[in-house]
Amino acid sequence: MAIIKTKNLIKKFKDLVAVDNVNLEIEAGECFGLLGPNGAGKTSLIRVITCVSPPTAGDIWVHGKDAKTHSRQIKAILGIAPQHENLDPDLTVLQNLLTFARYFDIPKAEAHRRSAEVLALFELQNKANSHIEELSGGMKRRLLLARALINNPEILVLDEPTVGLDPQARHLVWHKLAELKSQGVTQLLCTQNMEEAAILCDRVAIMHQGRILNLGAPLGLIQKYVGDEVWEIDVKTEARDTIVMELESRGLDFDDFNGRIHVFHVDSDERLKWLLVNFPDKTKRRTATLEDVFFKLTGRSLVE
Repeated sequence: MAIIKTKNLIKKFKDLVAVDNVNLEIEAGECFGLLGPNGAGKTSLIRVITCVSPPTAGDIWVHGKDAKTHSRQIKAILGIAPQHENLDPDLTVLQNLLTFARYFDIPKAEAHRRSAEVLALFELQNKANSHIEELSGGMKRRLLLARALINNPEILVLDEPTVGLDPQARHLVWHKLAELKSQGVTQLLCTQNMEEAAILCDRVAIMHQGRILNLGAPLGLIQKYVGDEVWEIDVKTEARDTIVMELESRGLDFDDFNGRIHVFHVDSDERLKWLLVNFPDKTKRRTATLEDVFFKLTGRSLVE
């Protein structure tokens, strides 16, 4: 059953179409990822779904409620960890959580209990009485996640939750998010970390210029668009045309960008034997990743 559903959703900012006719159904209990380059419309879509910004056109339902008429009820079941840190610097870590709990009318004693619980969850219990400026960037990210859980949300919305974290902290967050998913918490994850999406998400939607290009399970998208392995060829200018012509004559699927060619869906090493014979030191193969799908669908050039 879809816990979040959008139909023909559009969000415009004057002449800019940030979200362009998006149709989504996110199932209860799944971790759903939104992937895309900067400016793809991910954050705009999240702001509309979470009732922070009204849609220009289209419809949104969250837990069966129309976002246009039931925004307050929807916000009550959401936990939101924003991309940009917005903690109150005048308050301690614990006071930040207790103040936030008041927005949900959580009784004082219960707010203290929940605060202790979420601080322990993200290993911040020893920082309860610290002020925000005393925290590292990684601690602030974890505190934002802890704050998002203070109301025991049914849906957790995560906008770049691990940006700036060191590997240890990132893996701690991934582990905790996986635990929450196992407890039935639906997660909407906006990220540019392809490894993060592949590890955490049941399904992902790849966005570009406000539209959803495709969606599905990470492994399914990898197999569909690039196959199990990718062959990488570093080419010199004088060899490039020859290699490209050979790849085209053999009907191989590839892209060519900045002196490196990526070849996809190679079902037999024999198809590239000529390459290994003539350019052995320029060719390597590796396991295909979600990042390969991302580049194949959105391109490798920067879009301003």
